[in-house]
Amino acid sequence: MKRILLAAAFALGLLLVLLPAAVRGEWSSRSQTAIISAERSLDANAGKTGTQPAISAKTLAQAQSDEDETAPAPSNLMPFEQATKGTERLNGLFTLYRDRAGGNLYAEIKPEQLNVNYLCTITMESGIGQGGIYSGLPLKDFLFNFRRVGNKLQFVVPNVFFRTRPGDPLQRSIKRSFSDSVLQALTIRSIHPQRKSLLIDLKPLFLSDLPQLSQFLADMLGSAYNVEAGKASFGPVQVFPLNVELESDYGITGAMGGEPPPFLSALPDSNTFNLRVRYSLSQLPANHDYRPRLADDRVGYFISAYQDFSDDSPREPFVRYIQRWHLKKKDPDALLSLPEKPIVFWIENTVPLEYREAVRDGVLMWNKAFEQAGFKDAIEVRQMPDNATWNPADVRYNTIRWLSSFDADFAGMGPVRVNPLTGQILDADILIDANFARYLKRTYQTFSQSQQSQSAQKPLTSRSRLCGDGMATPLSKSMSAPALKSRRMLQRLGNYDLCYGAEASRQLTIGAMSLSMLHSAAPGSNAMKQFVQSYLRSLIAHEVGHTLGLRHNFRGSAMLSPAELNNTTITHQNGLVSSVMDYSAINLAPQGTPQGDYFTQTVGPYDKWAIAYGYTPSNALVPQAEMRLLDKIAGRAPEPALAYATDEDIYAGLDPLATPFDLSGDLLTYAPWQMENALKMWQTLDQSSPTKGESFSDVRQKFDEIFYYYFQYSRFLTTYVGGQSFNRFRSGDVAGRLPFEPVPAEQQRQALALLQTHVFDANKFRFSPAFLNKLAPSRWEHWGEEAQMDSLDYPIHDRILSLQARVLYDLLNTDRLSRLRDADLKTHGQSFALPELFGTLQTAIWGEMFKPEEKLQLSSLRRGLQREHLKALTNMVLRTADVPDDARTLAWYELKQLANALDRVLKRQGRDANIETRAYLEETRDRLAKILDAKLQTQ
Repeated sequence: MKRILLAAAFALGLLLVLLPAAVRGEWSSRSQTAIISAERSLDANAGKTGTQPAISAKTLAQAQSDEDETAPAPSNLMPFEQATKGTERLNGLFTLYRDRAGGNLYAEIKPEQLNVNYLCTITMESGIGQGGIYSGLPLKDFLFNFRRVGNKLQFVVPNVFFRTRPGDPLQRSIKRSFSDSVLQALTIRSIHPQRKSLLIDLKPLFLSDLPQLSQFLADMLGSAYNVEAGKASFGPVQVFPLNVELESDYGITGAMGGEPPPFLSALPDSNTFNLRVRYSLSQLPANHDYRPRLADDRVGYFISAYQDFSDDSPREPFVRYIQRWHLKKKDPDALLSLPEKPIVFWIENTVPLEYREAVRDGVLMWNKAFEQAGFKDAIEVRQMPDNATWNPADVRYNTIRWLSSFDADFAGMGPVRVNPLTGQILDADILIDANFARYLKRTYQTFSQSQQSQSAQKPLTSRSRLCGDGMATPLSKSMSAPALKSRRMLQRLGNYDLCYGAEASRQLTIGAMSLSMLHSAAPGSNAMKQFVQSYLRSLIAHEVGHTLGLRHNFRGSAMLSPAELNNTTITHQNGLVSSVMDYSAINLAPQGTPQGDYFTQTVGPYDKWAIAYGYTPSNALVPQAEMRLLDKIAGRAPEPALAYATDEDIYAGLDPLATPFDLSGDLLTYAPWQMENALKMWQTLDQSSPTKGESFSDVRQKFDEIFYYYFQYSRFLTTYVGGQSFNRFRSGDVAGRLPFEPVPAEQQRQALALLQTHVFDANKFRFSPAFLNKLAPSRWEHWGEEAQMDSLDYPIHDRILSLQARVLYDLLNTDRLSRLRDADLKTHGQSFALPELFGTLQTAIWGEMFKPEEKLQLSSLRRGLQREHLKALTNMVLRTADVPDDARTLAWYELKQLANALDRVLKRQGRDANIETRAYLEETRDRLAKILDAKLQTQ
């Protein structure tokens, strides 16, 4: 019998292989239709038992013990009335019983509520205002259900990653293969004699470390903390027909025997503090007419994905839904209609009065985009009254919340809560850190003292590429420790927008300094207030975009040419950028050009197109039937204003136009403009600062901000070398275009020439001695302020060399060298290749050795840059750096040429050379001889 079954299975498999592709596609489509039908059936019967086998099947163990759900009550259970005696009954989605002392909280689970999926969202209700532990921060959200097993009620997170169509025999295999997660098994205290409902104690669940605070604190603070069970207690509890809101207060203590807790300036005692967590338990909406929408990688949406085991077509097994709100037209036949139920955002009553209008404008900016999808006034904004009785963390309200922190690394964040079965967005809360505006009232001091101290010591190395402004480890593919920590934080919190504010605050700072230094605007002037309002509108629009389901688009900044950026006739109509989902850089007009918009003030063409993809209604009954409509919309991807590149596209540093915090489609023109603006601000700072009564430490902080701005734009030029445009469009979208398009060789040469002029030429950084001697550090020493103890004078040499070295190492990064090695194969030999890069850098950095002056005299900065270049090539030759072999050979060749040149120079200079220069040249020659004669290190 087994042989017969195996033979039949083999025949069926062979038949599938031989079927025409069109038939297989129809089979796949029917499978998809069945799955969607099952999902809609589950949604329609959300309150009934046993209606979810296709989506979140019971585990095999639970399926084998279904009889336990109706098992007779054990004899040792307390009578229901006795178990709830002395409690207050709270009727809502779940009936709760709370004793008057507040220590105990019980829940009554009805039989029809067993094995039904609900949504749990966990939010940090109170934080410590430091170290990433902030009020309003999302911690977790997941589906859960209650399952009875004997005299226990399990709190279960169902596994929704693997699904089948109803009735598919594979469903049994999935039950065995992929486990659900049982977070807690709660003892049944009593069973109601008539209602047959089960009474459970919620303390073991919601006073336990369900949010994994211990691990979260270890990740964020770098030290072990314990959640003290004896200190945990319930806070306010609210019940509603569709949701339950409860708070738990946790006592946190530093773990004994581990790493000592860090010093936290925001706490009176860093070893112990309290955190309050909000749990929102809500019913999934019964939207019978909501249809998931399939994703397309040409358009940037967050995704809910699962594997469809019933689909045996040869394509990849994932089904991907975009995350979006459920919007329906009030008049389905109208070209432009009001929605049946708009998306409503509430401005929290903590938002300062002076910013509420800008916040409102930033939200409503998106209504222009929704008109492309056929909706008029799809979004509404309302003001939370001062006497509101509801909490902004309540899942029934989408809020814009004001966060007060000591050191927040973000200005804004826009998390959403999503039904993982369908991708439907259910709730959104935008967090704005009040520090973004406080800097203006402190005369441009953007960062807390701890950040200033860190920035002063490591201005160019302490930030990661993850935030869009750092460098990868030199000559290595490994990611820096700060980048890894940032990535872990993103993975833990979900795909939220955490780095925008860290660099956005810097953009705000440099813009305000430009207004003051180049346009004579006072801190309290109308011009300065309008500037801050324009920034806030742009920031809010970005965060609202996330809550609508949209991901970042780092190609958005490349829409306009440099000449168009300050033409307000263009920017007021189409924006500075094609998408507010880019990380927006400050737009500073070049010297002699009237200033236009500093930040974009309208959604761009990409934003409108993306909303059209996600929200245009269709009459299709299942997602597959929408494909013709969606493909028509997504097929516009090759249009220049609709170019899209998101987070995972930028880590390689491949595309010079897909970079955070850049601006314009021509950085070879725009970047030198901004570096010249920085030089002009330095000059003004030297001449006009400090003003009477101003601290010299303020001058130092401003100097650092300008320095970093200069570095930011010099770094953008490196991405042209070995760069390629990466396009997401598909075959057939446009003729003659391919996914990868190398940057023209002439543009790569131009980028290197600009780096030689603006970075490697130390004459660009000639500051007056009086200016450098103004740069005093802050001398405050108390909690929250740490006085600098060492090297009180400004380390100008190290700063400039750090800038030069970082750019140099980025040019010689392993990935860039590998791409240049491949250039000949990808451009028919008409390329900028490895030999030209090595030769150009050798000439730019060691030119004096090949065309020596009568009496050679090298500055300390010049010697420092040459040593860094020598070190980079040495690491390649000695195989201590992981680079392509061709790059290693060229490094050896350049060092050989340099050794010969040094011999000639030393013979020509004789004893007449400057002693410091001659000592340097002789040492370098000896070092080269040893390097070229050294034994190679094995890999």
